[in-house]
This record gives sequence, structure tokens and C-alpha cells, in this order.
Amino acid sequence: MAKVIIEQVQLGQWGRCVKMSNGLVELAATLDFGPRIIHCSTAGGSNLFFEDKEDKAKQGGDHFKPVGGGDWHMYGGHRLWTSPERVPRTTYPDNEPVQWEQLGEDTIILRSATEQWNQVRKEIEIRLEADSADVQVTHRITNEGPWPVSFAVWALSVMGAGGKAYVPQISPDTALLPNRVLSLWPYTRMNDKRVVWGDRLITVNQEQDAHPFKFGLTNDAGWTAYAHHGDVFLKFYKPVAGGTYPDYGVNFELYTNDLFLELETLGEYRQVESGETAAHQETWRLVQGLDLAAADEDEVLNLLAPHLL
Repeated sequence: MAKVIIEQVQLGQWGRCVKMSNGLVELAATLDFGPRIIHCSTAGGSNLFFEDKEDKAKQGGDHFKPVGGGDWHMYGGHRLWTSPERVPRTTYPDNEPVQWEQLGEDTIILRSATEQWNQVRKEIEIRLEADSADVQVTHRITNEGPWPVSFAVWALSVMGAGGKAYVPQISPDTALLPNRVLSLWPYTRMNDKRVVWGDRLITVNQEQDAHPFKFGLTNDAGWTAYAHHGDVFLKFYKPVAGGTYPDYGVNFELYTNDLFLELETLGEYRQVESGETAAHQETWRLVQGLDLAAADEDEVLNLLAPHLL
């Protein structure tokens, strides 16, 4: 019978980590800083997440140095932010130790310290099913300040260099009315050679020596994928129809530069009362040995179809 193994380990320069594995999937989350999920792979496979071991993506300037927080570091892996992006609120450094506890045989919770002047506390709950390659990841942000604050829970998976992202486009027939929203950032080039604006899929290659690129989309299909090392990382979430979202109303965003590619999902943008917790859930599914490299748009969708929720 399959079993989830949960253990505290030392993981190189990342220090103390809690590791989860079930023979199909391997995860590792940092404890000396975070909350971060620094490793995600199929059993014995390569890490699909980016690891900034040389601190190449370090951000500088006074606006990245919140009161008492020190420098913000990329680190890599999967992180939790608040949207819309506003420096220095969003980029409060997650450099402090993380508390963790195990719930039952297959679940852990990672809890940050309260951010000093943001007065929010973040936690990530991870459930690894014993006999499947599915991971349930629940993100929670609690307002511990004395007054309401407005934000969206923002879950960012930082994928390693060299892979390809796939983002579905849903095209409901709305006759003479528009049927989707596309948000673009000032540095985004519409003719970027890494991007194919397909009819049913947007595909983005992560490449070195490349200019930053970002877009947001009303991804009503509720999934995205990243193919690398012969495996596919699928990320699912549940957009709220008619919901209020930041950045002109998008529930999904993709960012890439010369080091990594981020798959970013968003919860609804809303006012969170003092003492209230906002939550946003994702499901990750790892598919081993699924080769999408040479497939066209229709082939990719056919290959992914059996693995979609």
C-alpha cells in the first residue's frame, strides 16, 4: 500500500526543510525562510521549480527593503504573495523561520511569522495523496491588523529554465460582445519570439538571454501546464465566474525572464476584515514521461486531455 513519508531534512544551502514523498511525487518546503515549496518533482526526477542558488535574481534598491525585513530574495520554488503588486507591501521579505506541523498522515502546514508592518500572516497547507501524483495546495493570508485591507491571494510557481508553458484560451460565443481580457505589462513585446498566440493555446518558451515578458488572462479553463525534463506540471484552480480580480480583471498571469518562468494564479480581490482569513486553492498534478515538445496545438490538447481535472 502506498504511503506518504514526511520527514525533516537538511537540503543543501536551503538548510532545514520538510520533505514529502509517496513514490510518485517528491516535495520539499523550506523552514529557515518562507513559506516556500522549493522542490517539486516526479520520484527521482529533476526539480521542476527554479532554485536561485547563486542569488542571481536578487532585487536591489530601497523599495525592496521594508522596515525590519532586510533584502528580498527570489530563492525560487513556489511562494505566496498579495496582489495587486505594490512595492514594498507585496515584496515583504520572507526571510524569517517558518513554523510547521503535520496533520494526519498526508498533510503539513507551513506558517510564517506576522509581517511587521503589513500585519498579515501567511500559511501554505500541502496535502500529498498517498496513491496519486496529485498535490492539494491551500494558500491562506490572515489580516492581523486593526483595520480592513484589500488584496487578492496570489500563488506563484517559479518554474526552472528551459521548459515550455501552455495556457488555454476559452472562446465562448458572445456574439457582438468581447469574451476575454488580456492584460499586458509595459515591458511586454507582442512580437516576442518565445510566444505563440494560438487559437486555443498560448505557448511560451523559457529561454536564456531574453527580455522580461508578462501577460495576464481571464483563464476560465482553470488550468495551466509546464513541460520540462520529460515531465509535465499541471496546475489547476477554480476561477469565480463574474468575480473581481486585480490587474484589469485577470485570474492568471505568466511572467518570464532569462532565468525562470512563473505560473501565477489569483484569488478574488476583496476587502479582508481584521482577523479574517482569505484562501486560495490549487491542485498540482505531475505527469511523468509525457513528451509535448514536437506537438502542435491540437496534439498538445489531446495529450493533456486525459490528465485534466
